[in-house]
Amino acid sequence: MKLVAVVALLFLTGCVTAERAPSNVVRDLAPTGKLRAAINFGNTVLAQREPFGGVSVELSRELAKRLRVPVEFVTYDAAGRVTADATRGVWDVAFVARDPERAKDIEFTPAYVIIEGGYMVPNGSAIQRIEDVDRPGIRIAVGRGSAYDLWLTRNLKQATIVRAPTSPAALELFRQDNLEVAANVKQPLIAYARANPDVRVLPGRFMAIEQAMATPRGRTAGARYLNEFINEMKGSGFVAAALEKTGQRDATVAP
Repeated sequence: MKLVAVVALLFLTGCVTAERAPSNVVRDLAPTGKLRAAINFGNTVLAQREPFGGVSVELSRELAKRLRVPVEFVTYDAAGRVTADATRGVWDVAFVARDPERAKDIEFTPAYVIIEGGYMVPNGSAIQRIEDVDRPGIRIAVGRGSAYDLWLTRNLKQATIVRAPTSPAALELFRQDNLEVAANVKQPLIAYARANPDVRVLPGRFMAIEQAMATPRGRTAGARYLNEFINEMKGSGFVAAALEKTGQRDATVAP
């Protein structure tokens, strides 16, 4: 374990120099001569605005070092806005949850972090369990185009989804419109409930969210390289160290 921690620390501090990626990979992942990395501030587990950082930022910098190109961060406030740009040539790599709907335009690596989708309700709500949510008359605030929005759209039978532009805005909508439930990544829900004692987070999860690296479809060599890259970053301890560095101790490194 000590060796893994040392290796991860060396990666994060730039003391390990990786071999240069093959030229066809560089062309795929940095066609403009720089690596344009989409960073979603809507998921605070992966990226933080102040101070700027997070596991997705660390992975972008390490990948750019291997490609031997500069990195340019293209920032977003919602995952749905990242994926909407997948066919527009705006970014080269992104950090979003694996989902079959998104896979139409995006090639995913294996997951590198697994987080949970959870529900929050007012303290006085009769809803006590995850299973109680999908009922007639229940309105659920979600961030449009988020992984949990896509999952709930496919799986809910009776409850109504009410969409806000972003995940943080969904929490505001939940409060403003007195909705019955807010859905989100569990960590921000827990933080919100800690600051607002009139709400509570339901125990358990309604889904596991597999966070992965992604590149637009058609970049075959680049996608293959990213698969190997992300597996190495997990195995070396790099991902775990990046999560620890930014205080995201509740997130789980994917196997």
